[in-house]
Amino acid sequence: MSSLTVIAVVAGLVVGVVLGALGGGGAILAVPVLVFALHESPQSATAGSLVIVGVSSLVAATSHARRGRVRWAQGLLFGAIGMLGAIVGSRLSLDVQGRTLLLAFSVLLLFVALLMWRRASAGAGAATAGEIHSLDIVTFRPTFHVNIPRVVRVLVAASAVGLLTGFFGVGGGFAAVPALVLALDFPMPVAVGTSLLVIALNSATALSTRLLSDASPTWEVVIPFTIAAIGGSLVGARVSGRIPPARLARVFALMLLCVAVYTAVGAGISH
Repeated sequence: MSSLTVIAVVAGLVVGVVLGALGGGGAILAVPVLVFALHESPQSATAGSLVIVGVSSLVAATSHARRGRVRWAQGLLFGAIGMLGAIVGSRLSLDVQGRTLLLAFSVLLLFVALLMWRRASAGAGAATAGEIHSLDIVTFRPTFHVNIPRVVRVLVAASAVGLLTGFFGVGGGFAAVPALVLALDFPMPVAVGTSLLVIALNSATALSTRLLSDASPTWEVVIPFTIAAIGGSLVGARVSGRIPPARLARVFALMLLCVAVYTAVGAGISH
């Protein structure tokens, strides 16, 4: 086994645990590892990270689903709306300089980290009693009912998540989890599980757009990375069920803060 394969396996385990436990952030870790440790070009790293995160997210979502933490109908709808945003974001990113993207990315992460930390401190991330109600855009009852405020919130949140996925070339879990919590009032465990389904859908769309632009992954690196990430995601999914929701939200916020600082510093150095 080559040293690059060992690095890919170890990194994949870490990325998978992050994905399974926090419902996002994996692509944020995968891209720098692929570039700096595995010597991939930014284009190949971006495409490869979408493969890694998309596949491992889908596997982790099934594990969360067995514990009742995935709302499939809401997740599929949320992801479907976000697909168009992912395509638009991918095309828009072609006209933006790399340093500008990195700086914008760090600001976004700081903003989301602040939102999640405040929500955790207020106790809003804690699970509510009983089951979470189904998405109220359309209730599958004899009477047809449309909840206009909920429709607007879902359209805006899902489109924004897809746009960010396509624009920055990452899975989008860093935005999907808070979007599901803030827009749909999901408790943190359900938001984490459902976000994995959204990540898989948006990653597939963003990857397809990049493949059409000839940005293909290096499969001999991506395959072992992905296999390891799948194993790590299953471990992470188990861990998330044993951590209080407020603590999980704080861990998520701290991780975003660290990545934001690292990204901003890296953007300044690379200039």
